[in-house]
Order: sequence, then C-alpha cells, then structure tokens
Amino acid sequence: MQHAGSVPERWPDRQQAGGALKDIITATVGSSREFYRLVDLDIRKREFAITMRDSHLRADRTQEMKDELVKIDEEILSLKSIVREQVAAMPAPGESRQQVESVATHGMLKLALDKFSSSSARAIDAPSSWVDQNLVTDLGSFATVRTLDGQTYRCSVYSIAEQGGGMRCEPIK
Repeated sequence: MQHAGSVPERWPDRQQAGGALKDIITATVGSSREFYRLVDLDIRKREFAITMRDSHLRADRTQEMKDELVKIDEEILSLKSIVREQVAAMPAPGESRQQVESVATHGMLKLALDKFSSSSARAIDAPSSWVDQNLVTDLGSFATVRTLDGQTYRCSVYSIAEQGGGMRCEPIK
C-alpha cells in the first residue's frame, strides 16, 4: 500500500496490493473472511481520504464520505477483535526454521492488526510483539525474530503471482 501512495491514479495498484495481501494471508495462515473484509475496508478508507482531498468535491458528497468513514471505523473495530481471536487460535509453531517462520508470521499479524487502518504516526521504536518466548520486531521492509537461545533471524514476506506467498527467515550470523 505504501508503494501505491496516495495518488488517485494509483487506485489499481492499491487494489492489487490488497489482493496480494489476501493471497499471502491465505497461503501462510489460511483464509479469513473477516481479515479479507478488513483489507477491503482499509482500501475503501484510503480511497475516501484521497478523494476528499480534492477541492472540487461537492460539500454534500464530502459529508456522505465522512459519515461512511465513521461506519467503516466502527466495522474495523469489531472485525479487529474477531481477527485477534483467529490469530490467537493459530496452531503452535512446528520445528526448526519452519518454527521461526511461523513465529514471524504470527508476530507480524499481531503487529499489523494493532496498527491496521490506523492514521497515527509510526513510533520512534520499531514495533515488537512477543510470540511465546520469541521477540518479533517489524523493521519495515523486513522483520527480525530473536529466539530464547539468543539467535536472531531476518524474515521477509514473499509473494509468487498466482501461487500465494509466505515468510522466509534466515539466521543472522
């Protein structure tokens, strides 16, 4: 979404980014109708914000969009609690590197959900979340996982068109 920016003409790019996110979530943790709805609401909220900056917009249409934004925010709040429960119910990680990738996925989902569709500025410290006894830190273009034994992994989300995506983690030496 960040790469698509807030230029009205980039609407197809924002739609494509939302679809890619849904594909990655489906491939990594399974389908979630509620998460998909969150993505759709976030895209709609962004489009309204971009459109409302247009000074040529009629006042009555601006008010309609503001009213709709209030409803969107209410729905997002209710969906976030459902998705939090779904993330909490995710199965425990497996073994070895797959375990680290599962921890990274779980931690990044928790962090993303916390800041989902938020308009607040990013904090000075990188956002972090504990998953079991592992610390997951979102560093923007990648994440790190620090395990109980002190090993740190660099983790990145990958996407393969028409196939889905996942999380790939490599130890930092």
